[in-house]
Amino acid sequence: MVTYESILQNEAVNTYIRKADEMLAALNFTEHSFAHVGLVARMGRYLLETLGRPERALRLVQIAAYLHDIGNLVNRFEHCQSSAVMAFQILTDLGMPADEVADVVAAIGNHDESSGYPVSDIAAALILADKSDVRRSRVRNGDMSTFDIHDRVNYSVEKTELIVDPEKTQVLLRLTIDTRYGSVMDYFEIFLQRMILCRKAAEKLGLEFKLMINDHPLI
Repeated sequence: MVTYESILQNEAVNTYIRKADEMLAALNFTEHSFAHVGLVARMGRYLLETLGRPERALRLVQIAAYLHDIGNLVNRFEHCQSSAVMAFQILTDLGMPADEVADVVAAIGNHDESSGYPVSDIAAALILADKSDVRRSRVRNGDMSTFDIHDRVNYSVEKTELIVDPEKTQVLLRLTIDTRYGSVMDYFEIFLQRMILCRKAAEKLGLEFKLMINDHPLI
């Protein structure tokens, strides 16, 4: 069995993650390295575990999360497809069964809002976990005077929570933002497509997606 722990220790995988993030840094994109993929893996597992999905799904969503951005090494454009192809080769070489490779690759290839769709529970959890990772520590630019809208939005976020309610009917993305750095309208300007995809992902999991910013419900 290919485990999440074995992927964490894979030298080639970690090199691809590191190099992909270096490429994004050269393009002035926010952090997409180990902090991001590790958080997405934890949140993806949390979602499926809370909803009582089987251990196989929990393991595969963590693996998909860890590998989902390695395609940025190739190019930011259509990186989800590049990531899926790279993951296919890596996991096949490691001896993962074809049905598990297929589930991981499908989730990775559908995680981006430009072309993605929650084709499975694993894909849905990956989408929600990935799109909810908005935080100040992802901003690399140390000069606030040169912040673009992505920098402003991420820097403004002081706290992010992704929570399944006790009745397991809703998933809530709760953000606390400092409006001195970014406004609620800034958030929607760059994240509207992502929130639409999150709503579809939540529906795939049998949940209703809710967004709350500074204790004000918006969706």
